[in-house]
Parts: sequence; C-alpha cells; structure tokens
Amino acid sequence: MRLKGAEIVVECLIENGTDIIFGYPGGAVIPIYDALYDRKDRIKHILTSHEQGAAHAADGYARVKKKTGVCIATSGPGATNLVTGIATAYMDSTPMVAITGNVSTDLIGKDSFQEVDILGITMPITKHNYQVTKAEDIARTIREAFIIAETGRPGPVLVDITKDALMNECEFEESLPEERIKELRAVVGIDKCNPKIVKEITESVEYAVKLIEESKKPAIYAGGGVITSGAKEELLEFAEKIQAPVSCSLMGISGFPCDHELYAGMVGMHGSKTSNMAFTECDLLVVLGARFSDRVTGKANLFARGAKVLHIDIDSAEVNKNISAYHHVIDDVKCVLKEFNKRLTKQDHKEWLDKISNWKKEDKALLEGRHMPREIISGLRDLFDEDAVIVTDVGQHQMWTAQYYKFRKRDIFVTSGGLGTMGFGLGATIGSQFGSKGQRVILITGDGSFRMNMNEMLTAAKYNLPIIVILMDNNALGMVRQWQDLFYDRRFSETTLPEVKFDEIAKAIGFDTYRIDKSEEFEGVFKQALKSQKPVLIQCKIDHDTMVLPMVPPGKAIDNILMKKAQI
Repeated sequence: MRLKGAEIVVECLIENGTDIIFGYPGGAVIPIYDALYDRKDRIKHILTSHEQGAAHAADGYARVKKKTGVCIATSGPGATNLVTGIATAYMDSTPMVAITGNVSTDLIGKDSFQEVDILGITMPITKHNYQVTKAEDIARTIREAFIIAETGRPGPVLVDITKDALMNECEFEESLPEERIKELRAVVGIDKCNPKIVKEITESVEYAVKLIEESKKPAIYAGGGVITSGAKEELLEFAEKIQAPVSCSLMGISGFPCDHELYAGMVGMHGSKTSNMAFTECDLLVVLGARFSDRVTGKANLFARGAKVLHIDIDSAEVNKNISAYHHVIDDVKCVLKEFNKRLTKQDHKEWLDKISNWKKEDKALLEGRHMPREIISGLRDLFDEDAVIVTDVGQHQMWTAQYYKFRKRDIFVTSGGLGTMGFGLGATIGSQFGSKGQRVILITGDGSFRMNMNEMLTAAKYNLPIIVILMDNNALGMVRQWQDLFYDRRFSETTLPEVKFDEIAKAIGFDTYRIDKSEEFEGVFKQALKSQKPVLIQCKIDHDTMVLPMVPPGKAIDNILMKKAQI
C-alpha cells in the first residue's frame, strides 16, 4: 500500500511495540503529528514542556518499562534541545529512539531557518544515527534503529528525517522479513550462533570459574549491566554461592537487596568504607557490567591493587579501557551468571566475611550522627509497602539516596550516573510514571537541580500524575559548595541560591504541596502524600552545610576515606 513518509514512521513505531511517545511539535515534524492524529488509538503522545524533558522522560520510561523509549522533536533548536537527554541515555546505556525532523532536502546545508547538523552534533553520543531524505528509506531506517538501540549494550539512536521525505508517498511493506531481522541482529550484536564465538565464551567461563574457586577473598562489583540484563536473581544466587560481599556502582544500586547480609553498599568517592576497603584488600574482584568510572576507582593505579580483576561485560570496548583485567568474559551478564551458578558449589569465606562485618560496624557508627536528609531518606522505605521507583536528580541528594535508601529486591533506581545531568529528575519521573506497573514513583531532588527543569511540573499536572517530589532545599548548589568548603578554603563562589517558594509555585500549577523544617514532620506529611491522587511536592528545608560523607578526596585511592569533616 502507498503511504506518506510520516505515516510510515507511525506504522513502524506501532510495529515495534511503541505505545507512548514524548515530544514537542514544530514545523518540520507537523507531518508526523498529523499522522499521529489518526492513530491515537494505538500511540499516546505526551506533550512535555520542553524537548529536553521529552528526552529524559523517554529515558525514564525505558528504564522502568524495560523497552525502548521514543521521543520526537522538530528541527534546529528542537533537535538540539534533545542533545543533553540523548547524551544522558548514551552514558547510562538506555535504549532510546530519538526522531527529529529537518528542513527539506534541497535546503540542507544552506543555513536555512531552523536547520542544524544534528547528525554531526550527536555522532559521539549515539550508538548510531541516520539522516533520511527519501520516503522509501524510512521504514528500513526506523526498524534498524530499534534493533540497534536494543541489541547488545543498549543505547540511543537518532533518526533525522527531512520534511520532504515525511510528506512524499511510497509503497510500504508492513513487516520486515525474518531473514533481514536476523541479519541486522547479527551485525549489531554478538552472533551467538557462531560456533567459534560459542567455544570462546565457554572457555572463558570455565577459566573464570577456576579463578573464583581459587579465591580466598572475593568481592563482587555490580554495575548497571546487572540491571540492564535483568540479572538480579542470578546475582543474588551467585553472591550466596561464593560468599562474597556485593558492592554497587551508582548505576548498579537496586541490583542487590540492601537488607542482605552480603550487601556492602555503594563503592567509590561517596561509597561505604566496607566497599572501598573490600575492593582494596580482596584477591579477586568480579566485575559485572561496570565501566570503572573515575568516581569509583579514585586513583586508578591504586584501585583493587591486590586483586585479580575478572571483568564480565557485553561491550568489549569497556574491557581494559580504564582498569586492566586479569581475565574477561564478553557476554550478557545474566547469561554468564547462569553459567557460573551451574558450575559453582557453595564456598566458605568466614574469615573474610568477618573482616567485612567489622568494616560494616564502622559504617554504621557514621549513621549515629543525625542530619535531616539521612533521617528522611533512611526512614522513607519503611513508610510504605509496595514496590517503588526512586528517581533522583544529581548532587548531594543523589548520593544520600544511594547511601541511605533501603532498596529491596523489586525496587527500581533511576538516576543519571554517567553524565551527571542536573535537571534529569522531573522528566525522568514523568516517563517512569508512564512506564510503571502500579509502582509508587518518587523523585528525590535538590533545589539546584529542580530549578533547571521545574517547567515539567506543568506536564505532571496536565496528566495528573500521582508522583511525589521530595525536594531537599538548602538554598545552595550543595555538592559544589561542599567541595568549596573542603578544598577551596570556603570561598563560596556563586553556589548560594535565592530563597524560592517552590511549594507556592507548585500549588499554583496544580500540585498538592507541603513544607517541612524538621525531620520529625516528614512521616505525617508523607503519609498524606501517599493518599493524594495528584502530583505532590514536599519541600524540605535543610542546612546548607550538611555534607555527603564518607568521601574520598579527588585523586586519592579509595581506601583514603574521610568519615567526618574534621579529618580534612
């Protein structure tokens, strides 16, 4: 049948299971919005307040729903407004298809109105990108984009389509031939049907098992790959079999239950002493889907200096990039852990775990000092029973959440780990709410991050989303201020923020709002918020000198741990 290019875009989205799109209309994408008008029964469009909010919403949706998120923007500034969200998804391996319109083909390269080289701009921050100038190429491109976004290590793909391609007609074949799908998956992922590759992986697994069995002091480093591959159950079984402490990167938080005796906490600059010392003194570090961020490793040549590093990752580019691996297995984390669990018998490392337990006591002693964010976040999980999606922006509140929130087995943590995008939270919360299956969705944010994209409150109010926003308001760019306090002689340059009545703004938009000044007030307010059927903002006034501790000073080894400010 003959369809316009824009209609083909919509049909291919439906074909790939897309039921929701986040976007903002503009001149170059009017044809797509016109086609969406006739397919409201199949695709719901969420109108955000800004294109960046649309990209973050698609990201949050993808992480919670476990399927590719889709966002759409017009040419020029619409496309460039997606860039931060695309980069965020790229750094955190989130499957996303971003569709942008562009000027007509004959106007490309002429500095036309709202024209920009979005391919050149996004090349370093996408898994792949396309520019489509013919209607005949749209179907193939959209289909390939989804396969690339989802296969192997997930990531964002940009599809830029000229306006004439969207408006012209061509023949449309309703589904991609199975052989072509297999061909594409083989190109962009690991061809597991290849006997040579299967043999190499099997041999790598067998040697890895030998290393694990020989280890006396093993430790497990769980990264975002554990969550991406859906390997929570396999990780739990693995840790219990080899009796090793489990530490998480920021992206790995929620990959292992916080109340388990083997959980050691987050690792790195603001990680627990237990995790940082375990990595320093272990003899084998089993790394699962992690990329050794500098915030984890500290001084790289002193990281895990007594250990053999066993790196499991689906992306071969991550192996030996930041930290040299003694041995590696290139495959999906879930698949590898299943193989480990088949081959391993339960081990006993009592002496090692006793040492871990002593470090845990030192971490617990830190909790005896009281401050409002810790009391609110550490007690938050006990105030409701259902599974939760916890979203954060970036800054002190993000670290406090990673340190103190009691993530259980089915909880989900959505945060910007790799890029550290302030302003990520509210858009991602909106997307998470649309992607959730009845879970409670809570955003924990700070005033510095919240003010960047607080316009998305309009989106939450428009769709009457029952999200809860917990705003840690210290009238400061808290994390930058902390560094200025500790390392720049308290020269607080441009980190003091004005007093803003966020609660009154939110109320005017349509939120239920509360303001608290003491942690004792939080429980009653939060229980009221849980009963609300509309978005809620809880503004918590906190001291601007409250710090995130423990902390490893920048450039130091991760066993150089400051447990209190007096040690600086």
